[in-house]
Amino acid sequence: MMMRSNTLSLLLSCAIPFFAGCANLAPDYVQPPAPVAAQWPQELGVKAPSSASPAVEWTDLLALQPLRETVALALQNSRDVRLAVLAIEKARATYNIQDAATWPTLNGTASMSAARTPGQASASGVSSTSRSYSVGVGTSAYEVDVFGRVRNLQEAALQNFLSTEQTQRSVQLSLVAEVTTAWLTMAADRSLLALAQDTLRSQQATFDLVAKRQQLGADSSLTLAQAQTTVDSARRDVAAYESQVRQGKYALELLVGTAVPEHLLPTGAVDLASSAVVLGVPAGVPSSVLQRRPDVLAAEHVLKASNADIGAARAALFPRISLTSSVGTASRSLSNLFQGGAWSFVPSLTIPLLDGGASRAELRVAEVSRDIQVATYEKAVQTAFTEVADALAVRASLAERLAAQNSLVGAWQRSLTLSQARYQYGSYSYLNVLDAQRSLYTAQQARISLQLADLVNRMTLFKALGGSWAAQEQSTGE
Repeated sequence: MMMRSNTLSLLLSCAIPFFAGCANLAPDYVQPPAPVAAQWPQELGVKAPSSASPAVEWTDLLALQPLRETVALALQNSRDVRLAVLAIEKARATYNIQDAATWPTLNGTASMSAARTPGQASASGVSSTSRSYSVGVGTSAYEVDVFGRVRNLQEAALQNFLSTEQTQRSVQLSLVAEVTTAWLTMAADRSLLALAQDTLRSQQATFDLVAKRQQLGADSSLTLAQAQTTVDSARRDVAAYESQVRQGKYALELLVGTAVPEHLLPTGAVDLASSAVVLGVPAGVPSSVLQRRPDVLAAEHVLKASNADIGAARAALFPRISLTSSVGTASRSLSNLFQGGAWSFVPSLTIPLLDGGASRAELRVAEVSRDIQVATYEKAVQTAFTEVADALAVRASLAERLAAQNSLVGAWQRSLTLSQARYQYGSYSYLNVLDAQRSLYTAQQARISLQLADLVNRMTLFKALGGSWAAQEQSTGE
């Protein structure tokens, strides 16, 4: 009996892989062509792609050590990142559950039963007690995957898991960009605060000079009142920028997920005009890189999962074979339990005959879902192309705008110097000085805003390209 049991187990172990690899009814996956141009618009001035472009990570892009450490702190503490990691763990567990369905589930059993027959119910008139014992191992309702239904469900679970991984990368990339933008915005606010404080000191000194001249009869009360307006305006701006700096700190800490140490916060000494704050993304990036963006990859994995769902829905239209088998021993006495063998082998065939069209409807649902995911994937690529093109369009004019603004600041600085000199010699009205002061202050504020826009645009372009794109291209062999 034990030999028969071993033979049955061997046949079963050989038959299962044979039947499991018979057919796969899922359609062949073909990546949809990218519904965008192969290159960026020529008017954006993007150089031709270079195969030698170096890999770029966010740590390479952010040159300032406090900024890098702040971003690293956010990646450790952000609740959004934690939720993304937990989503990956859930998807991995779901995939493992589905993967387990491709193998038989073996269950061990052991039982003992006892029965007593009273004498009045026995033919011999003597009471008796009987016992029986059994042990065994077997599988119950294991589906032989002849048409690939189980394997396609496994593939769908795998693709959903991979999609979740890409979603986590997308969350991390967005967090890097958001924290960098918040840090740079706070740096710009502190620069504006420092500018307002310097302007207040300068305006106060000018007001004191006008007050002395008014006491000596050289200036009128009107001129003194006009000087007072510049002092009050500067005081107002100082208070406003102090509030913005505090709000910026709170916004940064919310993104980071914890308190940011003071030495990591931007100071008024941050030179926003320096290109060493945030480096530029290398030129010569082809538009095909968009298909490596985390959100685009996530959409493609979902598309692959829906492709596998079609195979599972098609397989549901065909007969389903299930196996129930067990191998073990049974005996009336415990001492003889392992001297005899027992086995059972119960295959069953389920054929869909009449279900009111439910199986066909489920197949149609799977096919339409696949079409929806194709459109979703194409929309993700188009959105990515638009985001990069927008960032490049802004980038194309930033250098010229910054150069013009620097020239404007210099012109108003010279105008202020000349106006003050002529005013002191009595050949100019104080209104000319006042106009030059206000115009210079406004031009300096606009320059800080443009410097911030330049740095934020670099990070926006890095995010729009998908982050560390060159490393991905190399790792995939493309």
